[in-house]
Amino acid sequence: MRSSMLDVRTSPDGSVVIHPHGSVGPDDAVELRQVLVHTVRRVRPLRMIVDLADVAELDPINLGSVVAVCGLGDDHRVAVFVDNPNNHLAAQLHAAGVPSQRLRACVPVSSH
Repeated sequence: MRSSMLDVRTSPDGSVVIHPHGSVGPDDAVELRQVLVHTVRRVRPLRMIVDLADVAELDPINLGSVVAVCGLGDDHRVAVFVDNPNNHLAAQLHAAGVPSQRLRACVPVSSH
């Protein structure tokens, strides 16, 4: 799947990787939430990875969707990880309830 802000692929080990790009704002909320929920509830991979390497910021709605899908994954026996958030996003996600063991390879915020 390819859209203006989101790639979804299955890695060789069967993990589904959801890779949003840029600043993910309110206009992207429905698409991101639908992909996250569909992947956990219908695809049900052993592992889902939300790769935030190319995301500068998440608005509160999308941040909440990422946090909520971690709990939804637990309910459906899908391990959900958030990879490569910048330090600011990692701090926001952790403060919103994402356990630190789900946040992997945090990257420093780039200064322009």
